[in-house]
Amino acid sequence: MNIIPRKEIPQEILEDSVLAHIAAAYFSVGKRLERKTGCSATRGFILSTLRGGATLNQNQIATHLGLDRTVVHRAIKTMAQEGLVSERKAKSGRAIHVQLTRKGNRYRERLIKARVTADENLRRQLSSDERATVMRLLKLIAELEF
Repeated sequence: MNIIPRKEIPQEILEDSVLAHIAAAYFSVGKRLERKTGCSATRGFILSTLRGGATLNQNQIATHLGLDRTVVHRAIKTMAQEGLVSERKAKSGRAIHVQLTRKGNRYRERLIKARVTADENLRRQLSSDERATVMRLLKLIAELEF
């Protein structure tokens, strides 16, 4: 299976760029999980941020995730319409506090199970040496200064 969207990334970049290959693999995995679960990465990140009963306003969520406030606002509005999060006005100021609902917590748990299943499938397809090499190299790359 080809994980690199060749139409989107020019071949000359792929030939010379380790980072382009890492990015392509990351986005490919993300898109496959999104198709399987019906949950975008943005929604998944928001659900993760609100885990454990956390109550945050939309600006706090956007800042924590490093996402545009408008993107977070739109996602939360849709999630509220679907009953995944509840919104309530703060006692003072204009902030709107967001918290996962019971339905949102169940949805989040289903997403975690899908990710764990995908991870288990990957583990079965790689030898223990291959897994160790991938993990070692990814850690090395993440810690590089450039």
